[in-house]
Amino acid sequence: MSAAPVSPADPADLGFDPARLERLRGWMTRYVEAGRLPGAQTLIARRGRIAWHGWVGMRDVEAGLPWERDTLVRIYSMTKPLTAVLLMTLYEEGQLSLDDPLDMFLPEFASLAVLRPDASSIDEVEPLAERPTLRHLLTHTAGFTYGFQEGLLARAYCEAGVDFSAHDTDLAGMIARLARLPLAFQPGTRWHYSVASDVLGRVIEVVTGQPLDRVFAERLLEPLGMTDTFFAVPTDRLARLAALYAKTDAEPMAHVEGAADSRFAEGQVCLFSGGGGLVSTAEDFLRFAKMLRQSGTLDGTRILGPRTVRFMATNHLPGDLASMGQRVWAEVSFEGIGFGLMGWVMLEPARAGMLGSPGDFGWGGMASTVHWIDPVEDMVVIFLTQLAPSSSWPLRKELRALVYSALVD
Repeated sequence: MSAAPVSPADPADLGFDPARLERLRGWMTRYVEAGRLPGAQTLIARRGRIAWHGWVGMRDVEAGLPWERDTLVRIYSMTKPLTAVLLMTLYEEGQLSLDDPLDMFLPEFASLAVLRPDASSIDEVEPLAERPTLRHLLTHTAGFTYGFQEGLLARAYCEAGVDFSAHDTDLAGMIARLARLPLAFQPGTRWHYSVASDVLGRVIEVVTGQPLDRVFAERLLEPLGMTDTFFAVPTDRLARLAALYAKTDAEPMAHVEGAADSRFAEGQVCLFSGGGGLVSTAEDFLRFAKMLRQSGTLDGTRILGPRTVRFMATNHLPGDLASMGQRVWAEVSFEGIGFGLMGWVMLEPARAGMLGSPGDFGWGGMASTVHWIDPVEDMVVIFLTQLAPSSSWPLRKELRALVYSALVD
């Protein structure tokens, strides 16, 4: 069963204008009533207490099932920060170094080459100038890509069956497919959103000698009391899983899958994706976010040291994302935003074109979910819905305007 609900505090006591916060409900409702989102949920916590928590709409439009406080959603790439935290627990134990080459753990990558910039076929490659390291993977500068991106290598991923949402092999098998393909560029020279977190998931398996779902459970989910976060949703909780929708050329909200036919159902999952495999709830994910906001600890349980958290939430690029090569699809804007070891890091809100604080950090997911942590305002924001892709509507910029304009202290 899900945890008991947490009652919100008086928003005014936490520095918010209650009437301005209530604009969030109207904003979500407009999207739902316009048929642009099935349902939506926003949770805001400040100074360790919930300031506002609301939800509207349906978790399954066709079945007439309402969105509820404990609705389970596919958080997709919001899995990436959890994978990064797991890797850094091993770093803190001295089991690995960020400058260790990838092939030290996964020897199948020992023969990597790099696709030539002018290549017209996938076999037109050049030698590696530098072996990709764990640091490159954490910062998405290793040279990997995604099959849904554009370009020759992305097409090769699709043709080779490199898809970490697939059900025809396990994580080790998918990594073997990936290792046969070249990198898109020389490691460290560009930022490119990619399957790097999935590769790190396999590194974690090799270092610990356990499957990734067990490492997640033992090192993160169980210690944090995250009882509603899974790679595979247990049968007795499947009814709470929201349906997934997609914006297409033909429909603003086409049904993709429901709970009954979900690939996230217990018994369906054989590949544990560290890049996009988790299902969670707003209050469960809040426990992870609060741990980061509280410098690595929650309810007396320490996951990471405070300095490690600060290190992860610091920009590790020479400049912003826009300075690191051509634009690619990503879960974030490029100007004024850097990248740490677990997601974006806000550098300059004015250049980014949206409200925020220097140093706020977070990440989003393919189904339009997003979270961020603002150390300056001592605040956590979580937004959940189930519409792919995340670029369908300007939800994230609008959400920031609503949240920050409600802060009045």
